[in-house]
Amino acid sequence: MAEEQTGGGEEAQRVFDALDALKAMEDPTAQAKAISAFLREQGKRIKELSDLRRDYVLDERKKKVPHRKIAENIGVSPSTVQDIERGYSGSGRSRPRTKKATSKADE
Repeated sequence: MAEEQTGGGEEAQRVFDALDALKAMEDPTAQAKAISAFLREQGKRIKELSDLRRDYVLDERKKKVPHRKIAENIGVSPSTVQDIERGYSGSGRSRPRTKKATSKADE
């Protein structure tokens, strides 16, 4: 059932189970140490996984697969597929602002 809720496959579920095991550790020192080890590694691994997902999206777009179909295939929204294609990650705050057209009154 957790797999259905997360939309992930068997591999993703194993990761979720491992994270739950970290939270369930009874020894606070051992738990904190394990969490520290995880946090040290997760940043670069997230980047690697994001790059793999982006490669998939770019390959699909080269084949002219629509954003909606890619989104359906990987369990995200079409706008997320567009963001991945453009190389955006994180919040909208990190994205470049669009330039507003200037009017004569602004000059």
